Amino acid sequence: MNRNKVVDTVLKMPQEFEVEDLIEKLLFIQSVEEGLEQSKTGKVISMDEAKQRLSKWL
Repeated sequence: MNRNKVVDTVLKMPQEFEVEDLIEKLLFIQSVEEGLEQSKTGKVISMDEAKQRLSKWL
């Protein structure tokens, strides 16, 4: 993430907001960007593999 992305996000927030809401939004954006980068580099697993891994927890 870069400064421009943070500034853009702040500017899109309402005039009054909780800092926690901004942090949550920035963390979400960062997670999405990381996921997209992982997808581009082939660091993904199949749906069957995901189901198998998650079945241990569900």
